[in-house]
Parts: sequence; C-alpha cells; structure tokens
Amino acid sequence: MTTSEQVPVATLPSGARMPLIGFGTWKLRGHQAREAVLAALQTGYRHLDTATMYGNEDEVGNALHDSGLPREDVFVTTKIRAADAGRVRPVLTASLRKLKVDYLDLWLIHWPPWVGQGRQLWNEMLAAQAEGLIRDVGVSNYKLSAIDDLIKSSGKAPAVNQIPWSPSRYDAALLAGHAKRGIAVEGYSPLKDTRLDDPVLAKIAAAHGVTPAQVVLRWHLEHGIAVIPKSAHPERIAANFDLLGFSLSGEEIAGIDALATK
Repeated sequence: MTTSEQVPVATLPSGARMPLIGFGTWKLRGHQAREAVLAALQTGYRHLDTATMYGNEDEVGNALHDSGLPREDVFVTTKIRAADAGRVRPVLTASLRKLKVDYLDLWLIHWPPWVGQGRQLWNEMLAAQAEGLIRDVGVSNYKLSAIDDLIKSSGKAPAVNQIPWSPSRYDAALLAGHAKRGIAVEGYSPLKDTRLDDPVLAKIAAAHGVTPAQVVLRWHLEHGIAVIPKSAHPERIAANFDLLGFSLSGEEIAGIDALATK
C-alpha cells in the first residue's frame, strides 16, 4: 500500500511541495464530504482540493481538524470564483475560517474572469500572497494565452494550472507549454473523461494486476501531472491512492498517450 511519504511532489515557486496525488471534493456535501475527506486523510492523502463554489470548505476544514494531522503536513488548495474580483479579502477570510487554517498552500482562480477583470483579480491575489496568507497562487481552466496575459501584466506566472486531463485529452505541446513557463499541471476529472473499458487500458491493467482506473492515475504521475480523483467510497478512495506499487513502461505510456487520437 502506498504511504504518504512515498508520493512524488512538485516543488512550487514558494518552495512548497505539492503531492502529486490529491483528493478532489467536487460535489461532496455535508456529512458525506467530511467522512470522505477524513477517510482520504486516514488513507494517506496529504493534498486536499476544494473551492468556494463547491460549498464544502466547512466540511473539508472539519475533517482536517478532526484528523489530528499537523497543519503543515497537509497541502490545502481552494479556489476563488472569477466573479469575486474586488472581493478577494472577504472571500479569502471566509475560506480560511471555514477550512480552519491560517494560510492556504495554493489558491487558484477557478476559471478565467470576464475580459478586464482577470488582471485585477490576479493582482489582488498576489497582494494577499505578499502578506503571507497564501504560499502559492495559480489558475484553473486557463489557456496558455490567458496565462501569458497574466505574466505580461504582473511579471509573475501562476504556480499551477488545474485543467481537465485524461488520456483522451493528452496534448504533448500543451504540457511542454506549461513546462516552458515553469507552471505545474494539475489534472481533474481523470476518470470521468476516460473509457475505462478501453482494451489498451485493460491490457496494461492486467499486466500489472491493477485496475484500469489505477493505470490512468499512474499515467498522470508518469507525466509529472498532479491528479485529484474524487470518491465517497472508502475502498475506492484507497485504490485511487495506491499507485506506487507499479510503474508504466515507455511503451505503455506511449500507448495511453495515443488514446487521444482514437
């Protein structure tokens, strides 16, 4: 079974180490959200992903508190809505209060704002970072052109871009573009957007004695992409974390990459 200490990390501009296996919480609510996050932390996840829009920061914070883990041992990400330009301070204060933490490891703009507001929101977040309330700032669902606009306006690149990612979306040029800019890629919806019954995945899974879902998640790690699968089921939460008992060959990785062209 994979342990938290074994999970590979991406080192962000602040020096923070972001575990490449994280726990996503989209659509988890109430008691189910708290129990799922607590199960994830007990399994070994040390990276939690939530958002203001998810409406579950309270539950994530309760689980983190109840886990008894030291704050510095868990990488906490949340996201601000694009429409909250001009309201950064109250939104951040509310997120910190709900999550029961005094700083965020990573704060992301959830999606690109309307034209004209993107730079304002980005600069407001950088100001909050300068005060020590956030270790790293980043974006989600951004194209490279929009990222370049932020870099041009502020001189600072996002630490992370969180985007939908799966074998069907594989794009070597897009990954190279992020690497060139020093931006870590974090993928969401890795399993939702994947045909887990694809023969390529089934063959690789059988060769390693794992599930096709585990193959897809391991494929993210092979490319250095952080991945944040979500589940409310303890056995699936555990399986999604248990990715380090096998590795993929170059041929297997190439075969999965090629699913984007099918």
